[in-house]
Amino acid sequence: MLSTNIKEATKTAHQQLEVKVIKKLKAIRSEAEYADFLKHFYAYFSHLERQILPYLNVEILPDYRDRRNSGYLKSDIEALGFTIKDLPSTTVPEISNVLEALAALYVMEGSIMGGSIIVQMLAKGGITKGISFFSGYGSETGQMWGKFIAALNNAAKTTADEDLAIKTANATFTHFSDVFATVDVV
Repeated sequence: MLSTNIKEATKTAHQQLEVKVIKKLKAIRSEAEYADFLKHFYAYFSHLERQILPYLNVEILPDYRDRRNSGYLKSDIEALGFTIKDLPSTTVPEISNVLEALAALYVMEGSIMGGSIIVQMLAKGGITKGISFFSGYGSETGQMWGKFIAALNNAAKTTADEDLAIKTANATFTHFSDVFATVDVV
């Protein structure tokens, strides 16, 4: 099953990204620093969304329009009193079909699954504004993940499909990690 295989096969790339994100998150001491953190997510997600848009629709993922997207990140940045100017540069993997789009979305949707931990970390530092994106789908987060995983699994029909999805998800993690390139990891 693709969802099981993709999780295992992307573990290293996922962990490398997570180390950088957590390090940057732990360094946040002000709303300005948090807005900068959000800009990294916004820059990457908005770029990646433009790449996957031609391939995803409600026939592929019925609740696609209800999913978290970079618009929530933009709103969070603005709620903190900042704009989406001065964004970090980004690169994204090439997306040329539905399966690659879903594999990239796997990384994006997965970031929402860990959002509640991010919200708790921010609250400990006194930051409670600008958290709509990381609040995920509230009590529906698990259900939304399940629906996404079903669509992902349904899209992969062969071993070659799984290999392509895994390659794209790994590339998506790596490109996302590159957005945090200036974060020193020790």
